[in-house]
Amino acid sequence: MSSQHNTVRDRPKSMGFGGPAIPGRIEKPRNSAMAVNRLLEYLSPFRFRLWVVFFLVVFYSMLGLAGPYLMGVAIERFIGQKNVSGLEIISLTLLLVYLSYNLFQLIAGWIIAKVSQTALKQLSGDLFRHIQTLPVSYFDRNPAGGLMSRLTNDVDAINQAVSQNVTTMLASVLSLAGIIVAMFLLDAWLAMTSLLVIPLMLWFTQFVARYTRKGFRELQKQLGDLNAVMEESISGLKVIKVFRRNAEVIETFRNHNNDVFKAAVYANNYAMILMPLTNVLGNLFVIVIAAFGGWIALKGLVTVGVIASFIMYGQNFIQPLRQLATMYNTIQSALAGSERIFEILDIPSEVDLSDETGASTISGTVSFDHVTFAYEKNFPVVKDMTFNADPGKTIALVGPTGAGKTTIINLLTRFYEISSGVITIAGKDIRDYSKADLRRKIGLVLQDTFLFSGTVLENIRFGRLDATDSECHHAAKLAEADEFIRQLPEGYNTILSERAGNLSQGQRQLLAITRVILANPEILILDEATSSVDTRTELRIQKALLTLMKGRTSFVIAHRLSTIREADQVLVIDKGTIAEKGTHQELLDQEGIYYDLYMSQFKGLAI
Repeated sequence: MSSQHNTVRDRPKSMGFGGPAIPGRIEKPRNSAMAVNRLLEYLSPFRFRLWVVFFLVVFYSMLGLAGPYLMGVAIERFIGQKNVSGLEIISLTLLLVYLSYNLFQLIAGWIIAKVSQTALKQLSGDLFRHIQTLPVSYFDRNPAGGLMSRLTNDVDAINQAVSQNVTTMLASVLSLAGIIVAMFLLDAWLAMTSLLVIPLMLWFTQFVARYTRKGFRELQKQLGDLNAVMEESISGLKVIKVFRRNAEVIETFRNHNNDVFKAAVYANNYAMILMPLTNVLGNLFVIVIAAFGGWIALKGLVTVGVIASFIMYGQNFIQPLRQLATMYNTIQSALAGSERIFEILDIPSEVDLSDETGASTISGTVSFDHVTFAYEKNFPVVKDMTFNADPGKTIALVGPTGAGKTTIINLLTRFYEISSGVITIAGKDIRDYSKADLRRKIGLVLQDTFLFSGTVLENIRFGRLDATDSECHHAAKLAEADEFIRQLPEGYNTILSERAGNLSQGQRQLLAITRVILANPEILILDEATSSVDTRTELRIQKALLTLMKGRTSFVIAHRLSTIREADQVLVIDKGTIAEKGTHQELLDQEGIYYDLYMSQFKGLAI
């Protein structure tokens, strides 16, 4: 894992409006064959039903071709001959043909929808389950928005292509081929004359479709940028108001909105051209057939009924062309989305070499023995670090931002694997424990608290799903959270909004601590656990945490040095190494880095 990138926490963030992500952008796949083959693997369990759909499409496409032929027969044999009984029979036949056409089309659509949704359900499930197995380092390099796009936009693009367009595309191709064959069967000379118009129709349709795709591709890009501006503006509304940047944000939105307007006008102008243009071409097709057909009819070389059938085939020919042009973007987007999904599915899951599971206890001295780690090769963040944390003792990690304190914790929890050295618990390499067992015995309270949508009680119980309500209440009392929870509108049953926005930062931190208390871990990690609470609440939490840390090996990361005075050992981390270590008082007496940090906080002196 030595080649991993820096964590998101250490990485600079863009301050501009509108990131690089372009939701909904139409992209071409790099390897269409691979994408199709992988998708077919998900459709392979439904081979029989797909064959049924295929034959239904072939059948109703043939029925669609039968209509114009029967109409020509009606004109030639029954209308011209004034045969009423024959006309009634062929009219009923036509009615039966068109009813069957729509019925088979409906059945095929219903089957393909059922098959596609079942396959996509499996694909989405596989993708989500696989994401849960990916190493933490992967999420450092790939933001959540991009993964959400895979689960939503890309899956939806596949859905539209498979459930809505596969049968239409097949029917369109069969119709085009069938119309050409039918025309040659009726009259070869008239068919060849008609084919002179078809290349012109294809060229104009492709020409307009190319500019239509270009227009909508640009429109989707501009819409993506506009959505990014809106999302960023709403999320950062408080910052915008504090710095009085409302006018600038409105101007940014106005510029992007104007770009959307221009792109939409361009795209829709070409899109609106396609319909009348295809109609004109269809009419040209009919004119050519009528003119040439009328000329050869006067010479007795063809009947009026055949000409009528040709005219109807000509009118029907334009619809499949229009459908194929429209489906092009959807198919391309689906294949590109498939590639992105399969790229994630092909990423190896988190490595866990241990076969040992079900460890009943993980306790003992925690030792770092010459541990080195680098997110990026040749740029170590932790350098040849060695220290011991005895059972039941509290180890405080202090130092400037970026010194490597959080990285040490990430190595202990095996969010990242060390580059060299060894980390042991009671003399046993932590890589010999399964990750699930190791993490089950470690309680972690992060500086950035995350709570899920749901009730307060459900968020507390996240620490131990089999906990009773009374155990959750008891944990909340230990964490000094019970009082404020009972003052909420529904108490423990209060529904938290997205990211618990209806709680203060301090209240969210108290719930996170409650969750860890309920989990009852053997090793406790507190990463700035009291950084977001007031002094009075901090004192209450410190009392609860002291009770919680008894008998547990505890690691405390703190910038406020007042919170770690009682620590058994303080490690001063600087540039990935242990610069100083000792008790709070011992380090003050040394008057080194720790002394300078302490004095800068409590005496107002510069370092």
